[in-house]
Amino acid sequence: MTKSAVIPHSRARMARYTLALMGILSLILLAFARPAAAEGPKSVADLADRLTGAVVNISTSQKVAVSGRNFQMPDLPEGSPFRDFFRDLIPDGENGNKRPRSRRSNSLGSGFVIDPKGIVITNNHVIADADEITVVFSDGEKLDAEVIGRDSKTDIAVLKVKPEKSLQSVQFGDSAGLRVGDWVMAIGNPFGLGGSVTLGIVSAIKRDINSGPYDDFIQTDAAINRGNSGGPLFDMDGNVVGINTAIISPSGGSIGIGFAVPAATATGVIEQLIEFGETRRGWLGVRIQSVTDEIAEGLGLKKARGALVSEVTPKGPAEAGDVKAGDVILKFDGKDVPEMRDLPRIVADTAAGKEVDVVVLRKGEEVTLKVEIGRLEEKKTASLNAEPDEKMKEEAKEQTVLGLTLAPLDGDLRKRFKIEDKVQGIVVTGVDDEVVPEEKRIKAGDVIIEVDQQEVTSAGEVVDLVKRLQEAGNRKTVILRLANAKGEHRFVALKLKPKK
Repeated sequence: MTKSAVIPHSRARMARYTLALMGILSLILLAFARPAAAEGPKSVADLADRLTGAVVNISTSQKVAVSGRNFQMPDLPEGSPFRDFFRDLIPDGENGNKRPRSRRSNSLGSGFVIDPKGIVITNNHVIADADEITVVFSDGEKLDAEVIGRDSKTDIAVLKVKPEKSLQSVQFGDSAGLRVGDWVMAIGNPFGLGGSVTLGIVSAIKRDINSGPYDDFIQTDAAINRGNSGGPLFDMDGNVVGINTAIISPSGGSIGIGFAVPAATATGVIEQLIEFGETRRGWLGVRIQSVTDEIAEGLGLKKARGALVSEVTPKGPAEAGDVKAGDVILKFDGKDVPEMRDLPRIVADTAAGKEVDVVVLRKGEEVTLKVEIGRLEEKKTASLNAEPDEKMKEEAKEQTVLGLTLAPLDGDLRKRFKIEDKVQGIVVTGVDDEVVPEEKRIKAGDVIIEVDQQEVTSAGEVVDLVKRLQEAGNRKTVILRLANAKGEHRFVALKLKPKK
């Protein structure tokens, strides 16, 4: 007969207490422990020490006009010490003289060296209107700089200095590989305090802050203040992934919302400025607008995407390539166009003279067009000068559809709404606010050019086309192409009421 192993009562109770205590300690440790991935770098001292020498201060000065108000010399006795004081204050004479009409104004910013031979990068707004530019290095050396090229659209400027010895430099990294949450480090000259280092993370990418046509900013919470403009934003490998450019702040100081031009945007611009002294961007020759959910439904798109062409510039690359108003550009040179704001950047990065495939949605079908890209001139505008159609049909009375009162565009209405001669179509003379939502921004004086991508020459045509769509019953919206009094075009989607 075998005996069972028996643990004495006191020992069993002690084992239970020990297990319970171990469980409590484990829970406490788990509560206070952080995943390794959430921990920041233990120190960036070595990285900062390695990079600081390539970051510079940019000091500028320029003449600023001041008031030319007259100042009279006070009537003071000879020998009075105040007489000399006022004579110095008004140096051109004692009576009826004017203060100098200009003074020197100084400003500070940041920059960084990308070529040991003396190529320095900064923001265009840091050196804008400067008469003199001085680059100040971390060891105190000062060198005069000349502007090689500048680009206001991306706020980038390239400077050249002539050093006696090779300069410490940094290189650009892969900003396209940045992810929200990655650690980044800014070095610059905030408030004139050169060599300041701040650390943070990438808060967001592809930010549009409405500062220009190619906005694609990196947002970071690394402290960026006045004077940091033009300085580098580094990744943890010491590569420049951005150029610090702007902040959002009610006080002018950092509140943790700073923006940097991505290296992917900056490098192409910098290469062109160094080679040509100017940018040479691609030009398509269209005016575009966003594809809203309603417009997407009206055009037969499963989801809102692409860039809707509202106008085509006469004799431009798009017209030569058969791009038409109402087309939705889905792909350009093999690159998807997820949103309207993506297209200008893609086109700008395309070399002038290159023939590219442009995939558009036209009347529900995808069409591939061949377009030879032109060169964007700085003064080129998207304004159109369409020839007026003298054969426009007229109707005798106003008609109403979709909450819009329509009339033929005659001389009296042109004068009333100040509509330019180049604008042709059916004029909106009234809008029912209870039917047409305010956000559609349709007002009296707007001119309807197309309905459902079909040109209209009379109010009756507009009514007939809308009724036809209502009777078909397979569409929730209708797309109108409108022009304002100056001839600027846009598309608007209005809801269709089913035919009863």
